Formats: sequence, structure tokens, C-alpha cells
Amino acid sequence: MSNQKPSLPRGTRDFGPDKMVKRNFIFDTIKATFQKFGFMPLETPAMENLSVLTGKYGEEGDQLLYKILNSRPHEARDSEKEKMRQDFNRLLTQNTNSPVLTEKGLRYDLTVPFARYVVMNRNEIKFPFKRYQIQPVWRGDSPQKGRYREFYQCDADVVGTDSLLCEAEIVLMMNEVLSKLGIKDFTIKINNRKILTGIAEAVGSPGKEGDLCVAIDKLDKIGREKVEKELEERGFSRESVEKLNPVFSLKGSFAEQKKVLSELFASSETGRKGLEELGQVMQLVEAFEIGNTHLEFDTTLARGLSYYTGAIFEVKAHHVQIGSISGGGRYDNLTGSFGMPGISGVGFSFGVDRIYDVMEELNLFPQNNFTTTRVLFSHFDEAALLYTLPLLKQLRENGINSEVYPEAGKLKKQLDYANSKQIPFVVLVGSDEMASGKLTLKNMQIGSQQQVTLEELIKAVIL
Repeated sequence: MSNQKPSLPRGTRDFGPDKMVKRNFIFDTIKATFQKFGFMPLETPAMENLSVLTGKYGEEGDQLLYKILNSRPHEARDSEKEKMRQDFNRLLTQNTNSPVLTEKGLRYDLTVPFARYVVMNRNEIKFPFKRYQIQPVWRGDSPQKGRYREFYQCDADVVGTDSLLCEAEIVLMMNEVLSKLGIKDFTIKINNRKILTGIAEAVGSPGKEGDLCVAIDKLDKIGREKVEKELEERGFSRESVEKLNPVFSLKGSFAEQKKVLSELFASSETGRKGLEELGQVMQLVEAFEIGNTHLEFDTTLARGLSYYTGAIFEVKAHHVQIGSISGGGRYDNLTGSFGMPGISGVGFSFGVDRIYDVMEELNLFPQNNFTTTRVLFSHFDEAALLYTLPLLKQLRENGINSEVYPEAGKLKKQLDYANSKQIPFVVLVGSDEMASGKLTLKNMQIGSQQQVTLEELIKAVIL
């Protein structure tokens, strides 16, 4: 048998130790914040029944689902085996969705499995239910820069409550995570689906909020005249476009914009309701007294129009050419497709890959987080190794990540090993150290050496 060159499936990646230490720094920061705000961890299987997944993401999403080939029909009852075997072999050569061939698929996102979990466990769940989920998802998309077939999502949702306090706490969590990661210059854009509906109603084009926002979002890039032309091309009458004059000139604080929109919404109860909800969220955020909230009202923010019914969030980092790094919103019917209507909730997700790219570009990863090992014990013979092991145990019991070089060898080889792993401290153990009880501590970053007791060593290296 010839040797085959190993390869990865397109759209997937290996993450070596250097990248995993950085990714874990992001994951751990997000996880700690979610838990701090009362969210409980949840995991669902990598695979779901196709009946759970299909029809939830639109026709295009259904095409991107990874379907799993059934195992051969050895599990069937004896009376069924032969017919199933024949059907299976015949269908293997056909492009079909027959349940004989496939009845399961890989998870496409975390929201649908979460909805399925809520419905299946509704009698055990205590509402409101706050859950976070950090797991990979799979999509049969065309791989390209920044788009992968396997990637992680970090979701947090509160279901079973209409309270706008949940929206305010999402703003707080976004602030806390990004600040802890060192991302200081960012904007949390917020809007409300009802405001978009209100604008479309007020200008006489109900139901066309999607087209409206796509065009208005280009105002800064192409200018008002071209935006108006695009709106007319999208089916807006000249009269409707003229009624948008107040929206085109919106600026200033939320209070200032609210005043203008309130006049526009004289005939739209939905629009007025959206303004009221958004005002309450702003008030609740301010009540937390966190200083800079990074919060900005943006009437053109229009993500998730097919499912968001209230607040809409999007986070952009500044000074980098990277899209949104977080987003979310409120929905009124998470579980309706599974026969359990009326479950309202609000949630959001962090884009770990994009956050990673932002931190790399801005050089924000703290250096000490690259180090999984803080101290390496170096030794030159079996007697030194045996002397070292109790010391190694003491450091580990004090919470210091430590290891001993596994083989007796030349000092240069052991120091090269420490440098390759970016280990900041090496403890040299030889006959002199064993005789005196004093250890030689070498600082690999500045090259200095000193004689220390075990207690002094622990104080010197502990973070």
C-alpha cells in the first residue's frame, strides 16, 4: 500500500498549541462572563435528526446542511434486513433524501438545537431559562478567507421572559467581554425591529423595511441622491421617498432622534412601541452606571429581519477591516416550529474567529497567556531527577504550571526546549543544588540567575 499524503477537508483547520492558548483565552473570558451573569452551560449533540434541522434556515440553508449517511442496515430486525440491504445499496448510487440513506445531519447553528432542547425539556426547565452554549457548527459553504465549513459559535440566550432587563444585561456582557479582551474601541449598535416596521408604515410602504434599510445604510458611501434613486428602483414611490426626509437627516443623541421619529410615527403604533422599548433599554443600561456604554442607536441596523421582533444588536470594532464581532436580538417564537408557540426570548452570539483576528491585528493578546508551563526543572542524572520530583509536586500544589525535562541531557538542549515553549523560568538541579538545598533559578526572559530556597522560588514565579 502506497503512503498517502495526509490532508484536511476543505474549510476546516487545525489549531496548534500557540493558537489554542489564544483561542482558550477568548473562550475562557466569554465563559466566565456568561456565568457571572447567571447563564448555565448547555451542550447538544453534533448531529440532529434532519426533521429537526430542515425548513428552519430557508431553502439556501437546507442546501448547506451536512447530511450523515446511515450506518448499514445491520441493526434492523432479521425480517427487514434483506430488503433494507437491497434498498440501501440501490440508493447509495442515487442523489436522494430517502430516510433509508440519511436521517441525520450535523448541527448548522446552536439556536435550532436549543429550541429543540427547550421543547423536549419544557416540564423540567425553570423559566426564565438562561443558557450559554459554546460548540462547533458545520455548513457546506464555499470556503474562503474568513468563512469556514467548521467553526465555533458562542451563544447566550434568555427565554421565557419579555423583560427588557435582559437586553440591558446583554449590553453589559458585550462591554465586559470586549474590555477584558483588551478591545477598547468598539461600538454596540442597537435598533428595534418595530422601529423599522414603523418607518416603512409611516412612508406608505409597509413590509418593505428590508429594502429600505439596505438602501439607507449606503447613505454615507454613495450620498443621498443615489440612495433615493436606489429606493425608487426597489419599488418605493417618489412620495414615499420624500416622506423619508426626516430619517435621512437623523443625527444626535437617542433623545434627539426619538423626537424626530415620534413625529414620523404619528400614524404608526408599532413604531411608537419600538421607540418606547428602546428608550427603556437605554434607561436600564444607564442605571447600571458602567460609564462608557459604547451604545449607539442606528436606525439602519436591520439584521435578522425574518426572526427578530424587538431589539437588534451588532458590535463593530474600530480600526480593523473586519465585520461585526457580535450580534443578536429579541425573538417572539423560538419554539413555534416544534409545536410550542409563544416562547419569547433574547440572545446574542460572539464571533470567536473574528474576535481572534481583531486581537491579532491590534496585538492585544497578553504575552503571559502564551505560556502553559511557567517553570521547567532541568536535571542531569537520575539522582537529580528523583530529587526534583517532590519539588515539582510542591509547585503544582501551589497552582504553578510546572514540568520536568523527561531525559537527562545537555543543558543547552533543555534550555532550547524551554525557549521553544516560551517557558519563562528554568530551575537547574545538579549536585551543588542537592548538597546546599538551594536551587538555581534562571529567568529566561532577562538571562539572570539566582540561588533560592523552595519558598523563595514559589514567591518568585507565582503569577
